[in-house]
Amino acid sequence: MTLAEPELVRHLLVCPRCRSPLTAGPGNLWCTSPDCPYGDSPGFPVTGRWPVLVDFERSVVDRAEPAAGNDGADTGPHAAGVVTGSHADRLPTALRRIWKPPDRVAARQIDLLLRRLPGPAPTLLVVGGATVGNGVAAVYSDPRVQVIAFDIVRSPVTQFVADAHQIPLPTGSVDAVPAQAVLEHVLDPPQVVSEIHRVLKDDGLVYAETPFLQQVHAGPYDFTRFTASGHRYLFGRFDEVAAGTVAGPGTQLLWTTDHLVRGVTRSALAGRLTRGLLSWLRGIDRVIPPDYATDNASALYFLGRRREREMTPKEIVAYYRGAQ
Repeated sequence: MTLAEPELVRHLLVCPRCRSPLTAGPGNLWCTSPDCPYGDSPGFPVTGRWPVLVDFERSVVDRAEPAAGNDGADTGPHAAGVVTGSHADRLPTALRRIWKPPDRVAARQIDLLLRRLPGPAPTLLVVGGATVGNGVAAVYSDPRVQVIAFDIVRSPVTQFVADAHQIPLPTGSVDAVPAQAVLEHVLDPPQVVSEIHRVLKDDGLVYAETPFLQQVHAGPYDFTRFTASGHRYLFGRFDEVAAGTVAGPGTQLLWTTDHLVRGVTRSALAGRLTRGLLSWLRGIDRVIPPDYATDNASALYFLGRRREREMTPKEIVAYYRGAQ
């Protein structure tokens, strides 16, 4: 697995509140700006090897959460403390492929992203990188890519803890940003995308996967859904390289049936079992034309290149690709 060296990451990190350089002390980092509240104690804690660079006054993340140990109970999009994987990741391989099949769309688009990265040692920032995403493993195995990853919790594959609304990296510091299944879990998706745009170099690349028609997951940490047009407008300051459906109407029906059974039986286990038995419904996705799938997709993707010009309202109305 190729992760950027800790010294490279530490050199890049800045204060999430004011983007000033940081200075290190015993177990903490402080902002060097005399006007920043994080220039005084307690500053930003360092928990184990993870700097916790969260502006706690402006975040849903509590100061105590990143320092907490993992007691095995899932209380949000990730458990507090160190992430150890999802329920699906703990299943035997054969069952895991039924419950959570490989994301071939992500694999293709990540391959395209990697082939378009410039230079001998491009830097790639994984937003929401507490686990290696489905279909994005190639990011971590490409020997020329310097991978920096963060999340709101600690993980063996992250180098720091941060809130994506305030990414603690300098402007124009990375070449690409994958954000897979992240934007539904943030309070202000346009702000997060604005931060992604800010930290990307000129012509930098972004890859995002976001739900359209999915039931609530991660409980109180699930906030937003996007149509295909809404998703495109969210990335209005990017040129489209590719966009489309990750999972279509068959997968959407599978999600709905799972949660319908949960509601009728008051049992999450019954819903999961039903989902396993009806996993063949995903095959319906293959026979539905893209325009019809767009209007009834479970999840969507966008691969884009950074630009300064914003998409206009008329352009987004003309963008619609559905069947209506």
